Amino acid sequence: MAGLLCLAMAASVSGCGSSNTVEKPEQEPEKSSGQENVSVQQQIDGYLEEMTLEEKVAQLFIIQPEAILDVGTAVAAGDATREAIDKYPVGGFIYFGENLQSKEQTREMLHNVQAYSTERTGFPAFLSVDEEGGTVARVAGTGNFDVPDIGDMADIGAAGDVDAAKQVGEDIGSYLAELGFNLDFAPVADVLSNPENTVVRKRSFGSDPELVSDMAIAVSDGLEEKGLLSAYKHFPGHGATSADTHEGYAYTDKTLEELEACELIPFQRCIADGAKIIMAAHISAPKVTGDDTPTSLSKTMVTDILREKMGYTGLVVTDAMNMGAITEEYTSGEAAVKALQSGVDIVLMPENFQEAYQGVLDAVADGTLTEERIDESVTRILTVKLDMQ
Repeated sequence: MAGLLCLAMAASVSGCGSSNTVEKPEQEPEKSSGQENVSVQQQIDGYLEEMTLEEKVAQLFIIQPEAILDVGTAVAAGDATREAIDKYPVGGFIYFGENLQSKEQTREMLHNVQAYSTERTGFPAFLSVDEEGGTVARVAGTGNFDVPDIGDMADIGAAGDVDAAKQVGEDIGSYLAELGFNLDFAPVADVLSNPENTVVRKRSFGSDPELVSDMAIAVSDGLEEKGLLSAYKHFPGHGATSADTHEGYAYTDKTLEELEACELIPFQRCIADGAKIIMAAHISAPKVTGDDTPTSLSKTMVTDILREKMGYTGLVVTDAMNMGAITEEYTSGEAAVKALQSGVDIVLMPENFQEAYQGVLDAVADGTLTEERIDESVTRILTVKLDMQ
């Protein structure tokens, strides 16, 4: 399906030097019938009516388990985890290599977390991981699991084999699903337009936006065929930068028109393919926004461009909010509120979860945010989660 959609898209672009742009596409229609859609909306309305503000706000966060547990490294989920989820019924958790010791340990831990979350809220939690293959592989990189050795996406892209890219998604999706994960923060949809870039050099499929589009969609299709949600990253494209947002400020000096002719093409194409989740990077685009605000906190980038101009209606998640580009300039509370004001739905890994959570509650109390705005994001979250059941 992805290949046919890619071929059907207007405005073929041979590379980043082209002045062509991609027209805003129509997203794929929902596959369910009108009656089913009404039923899902009725379920969501029912949840929203029953949920407290605190429960709604908790759903806006995906955190490391250690953020709500009094442990150095979480490797199991028992009574303490159940009690923590009862207090903070968060939208989901993200796991790293140190949490993952063996197949049996990981499966039991994730099974218990999912059981506690579903018991508490009535719907599933996102159980997520960064498993791109190559240099970013939290499961495969531990050496604790008998899983396929997936190479760098740069090599997959250089081979130009879309079927091989889909196989990458299927292979990763198979072992993640077996362990109990349901969300993979992949694929990378960044076009490597700056040859000096070291952040995504091995992680990007290449410098041709058409190729990157084909490959990223194929990986996503493979993941989703195995039951994994995928998240395209890092909007609006980390491949044009030279600095690393893990360390601090990074920016692209491209105009919107230049981004549309290159870095935005894979994101526009994945929207046409029905993308459910897109990750917003912390890179700044001053020639687009007029200031140095990171994309993840920018209403211009998230609402005006990604949602309204590009037609995206799915979930937007921030990149990890404990990265230097955020923590050097904002408190956890300020960053969480600004992300939601920008149009983001899910705040990933704030440096201080309790501060970020309370910051959002305080912002609703003082009118900086409205409960209706919170409901918008919870509605998008529940739309995806109810489809997972």
